Amino acid sequence: MYNSLKENINELKKLTSGSADFTVRNITLNNGTECAIFTTEGMSDKEGLAISAINPIIQTKMPDKKGKELFDYIYYSVLSASEIVLVKTFDKALDFSMSGFAVLAVDGCDLMLAIGVQGYKFRSVSEPESELVQRGSREGFTESMRVNMTLIRRRMKNPSLVYETITVGKTSKTHLAMVYIKGTATDSSVNEVKKRLKACDIETVLGAGYLVPYLEDSGKNEIFTGVGITERPDTLCGKLMEGRIGIIVDGTPSVLIIPHLFVENFQSIDDYSNRPYFASIIRIIKYIAYLTAVFVPGLYLALVIYHPEYFPDVLLRNIQDSLEHTPLPLMLEVFLIDFMYEIMREAGLRLPKVLGHAVSIVGALVIGDCAIQAGIIGAPTLMAVAVAALSSYVIPDLYPQITILRLSFIAVGGVLGVWGIVMLSCVVMVYMASKSTLGVVFISPIAPFSKEYMRDVFVRLGWKKLSKYNMNVQNLKGGSPYEK
Repeated sequence: MYNSLKENINELKKLTSGSADFTVRNITLNNGTECAIFTTEGMSDKEGLAISAINPIIQTKMPDKKGKELFDYIYYSVLSASEIVLVKTFDKALDFSMSGFAVLAVDGCDLMLAIGVQGYKFRSVSEPESELVQRGSREGFTESMRVNMTLIRRRMKNPSLVYETITVGKTSKTHLAMVYIKGTATDSSVNEVKKRLKACDIETVLGAGYLVPYLEDSGKNEIFTGVGITERPDTLCGKLMEGRIGIIVDGTPSVLIIPHLFVENFQSIDDYSNRPYFASIIRIIKYIAYLTAVFVPGLYLALVIYHPEYFPDVLLRNIQDSLEHTPLPLMLEVFLIDFMYEIMREAGLRLPKVLGHAVSIVGALVIGDCAIQAGIIGAPTLMAVAVAALSSYVIPDLYPQITILRLSFIAVGGVLGVWGIVMLSCVVMVYMASKSTLGVVFISPIAPFSKEYMRDVFVRLGWKKLSKYNMNVQNLKGGSPYEK
């Protein structure tokens, strides 16, 4: 920075290319010294700026000082804001300004002050639509990182809860905050996540999902991910108590959780509010629904083509009648129904809610029934695909993975039969068992098996038994490659 206020103003205007939302408020102090306050339109609270910065500067009788001495006097004795940061470079000054701070520059000094008067508009705290619960909090994360940090701190008034801010994105310069409980999350895991975030060379980060490939151990876009995502503060707090690390990205209501296990996709906050026996039944149903969504269409296809003897006579005759009156081969018919289902799902998802419900009803009743009556598709085939599609909604977090696996099993089931499904199942299980994040195996505690941690996998025990052991995920490492 320059000692001249005029040169500093010109340089900042040059760096912002004369943007219309970059404002400059010139002020002449009562001792004749010139100063200026830089803000970004819409990012600062004008009333807060007037109370904590402009009014004290104008109303205070300044001493007969110049340059750095006057700057220090304003810093320590005049400004009334609770958050003031010393700024030494133009890049930092612009970064603070675009984050809602007001930046004060004084003529004769090559330093500036960033005054915390953030006041930009954001969506209020509301219940997340993607993680609805019957019992529990109705609060969900918003797009403001600071508000999200507050929602977590309200639930965990623990001095060991630590936030660390990092900037990612060469162009967007998106702010994010790492959150973890010191002493629960290991230092090696925290340092490794921090290292991966700082090594992220992406140009723009507009959502939490942009960072997932950079946080994976392999660094590739794989089917399953070891990085979880949530919109609920209570869910994140529960994971933090287990030694996880949360990543809050400014501008998105989704918070990343690392590491993330496969069995956690079948858990919800309602499981821990209901009685253990009911929560266990619901969880078993979820596992059955997952297997149904993945295997039923492919298994139906394999049995009809290669092993029809496994069907009862009455059902086999019905399937044979439907195949005789439909023009398409069975494998193509299954693919067509699944393809049409995905189209209807996307249409219902992207349209406004009222129209989305109408599309679902039209697709399920009108198109399905007319297709069967016209002899384009068979009723047994439609039933098999519909049951799998309905089951996939039980585990919404795994819907993309279920879709890919279902199509894969349909392909191998139609070409290789039951043996093809068995071989692909082995490949998928080996892949899942070999996947890890921060040294934690993806399918823990099933493999490697842990008796203590299995009390909250397929069934959930009561809180008196759950609270006896420390459910720290770091204990599942079995020797992390980052423990150095």
